[in-house]
Amino acid sequence: MSSPKADPSAFLRALFDAAVASAQPHRVVPPHLPDPASLAGGRLIVIGAGKASAAMARAVEDHWSGPLSGLVVTRDGHEEPCERIEIALARHPVPDARGLAAAERMLGLVRDLTPQDFVLCLISGGGSALLPLPAEGLSLADKQELNQNLLKSGATITEMNTVRRHLSRIKGGRLAAACHPARVLTLVISDVPGDGLHDIASGPTVADPTTCADALGILQRYAIPMSPRIRELLERGEGESLKAGDPRLARCETRLISSPQMGLEAAARVAQAQGVTPCILGDSLEGEAREVGRVMAGIARQVAQRQQPVAAPAVLLSGGETTVTVRGQGCGGRNVEFLLSLGLNLQNHPRIHALAADTDGVDGGAETAGAFWHPETLARARALGLSAQQALDQNDAHPFFAALGQDLVSGPTRTNINDLRAIFIDAA
Repeated sequence: MSSPKADPSAFLRALFDAAVASAQPHRVVPPHLPDPASLAGGRLIVIGAGKASAAMARAVEDHWSGPLSGLVVTRDGHEEPCERIEIALARHPVPDARGLAAAERMLGLVRDLTPQDFVLCLISGGGSALLPLPAEGLSLADKQELNQNLLKSGATITEMNTVRRHLSRIKGGRLAAACHPARVLTLVISDVPGDGLHDIASGPTVADPTTCADALGILQRYAIPMSPRIRELLERGEGESLKAGDPRLARCETRLISSPQMGLEAAARVAQAQGVTPCILGDSLEGEAREVGRVMAGIARQVAQRQQPVAAPAVLLSGGETTVTVRGQGCGGRNVEFLLSLGLNLQNHPRIHALAADTDGVDGGAETAGAFWHPETLARARALGLSAQQALDQNDAHPFFAALGQDLVSGPTRTNINDLRAIFIDAA
């Protein structure tokens, strides 16, 4: 790799690649597979959902010589060829009928298990939308409309998943309940701030500390329309999820095998090897993308001007998931919206470069992971007749960066540990 000063884009891309590599299923799944001797004549059944679930299933197949069967559902374009585990495809982030059918089949697959059977559940980010099995009395159309409204509202991923858990027949521990009395081992690749197990794919195999009242409060707070049936389910507590101590969860174990923090640490090691001081600001930053961008610009300027909290050359690393309250009609995503705001607040600072991207390879409304920002970005945009402020106002950041050739197109990475934001401040 050339030096960070000579090629900032290559340096920032190397940080992204290191974070993604740290969460590749072929590296993190095999050490956690069960001991074949522990099956004692029972069956091994593999189930799961998420953007990384197909790659996780492939890792199981590659490292398990005994018999197994199963079904996992992943996003279109994130499939991996498997021979013994069926890979179903569905839409994300707004669910579709294929996801509904896959969720119904998954529940059927784990019915009538025995105490000798072993269920290996593979969970990663995106699983909520990929397992859209509505509660009794709700339709797929109800869930689709609700999902779209939540995505536009500015609600955090934690809030969205709280609502989803209480309007589902498979989330909030219900999939584990369906597996009872078999043993269940869930392997989780986290994509949510704080790594709350009940939030990752809305926690289909774990206890849920939130309630129907919490879900109702979120919908009311963001003024999201509710059908009479949704209101009834939440007000009466009919959609309550499984809680800690439920006997149906007694034989369930969950292991976090990869997370945003692990990705940030992998990126930090690459930076150190290049003589750049890494500063990890947090793995669970949330808030409006444009507001987070404004704050990060201030921190970056402090490094450049005051050598605080670290001395340049340095890179500020952060993870988590910001939100976007959609006001315009453009094609955007939280990472590119963050980057536009960051850049507008940096203006033309000569020593600050940045990258913001989703580690799954898809940021919001485009099949693009994210983008880069450089000191000359605003000048180049003006020369092409582009307005960064107008793009931000219209939530239209993807076309802006694509026109400049500063978009990051990684393709599906087949893993997902949330966003990586890297701000490189060169030495004076």
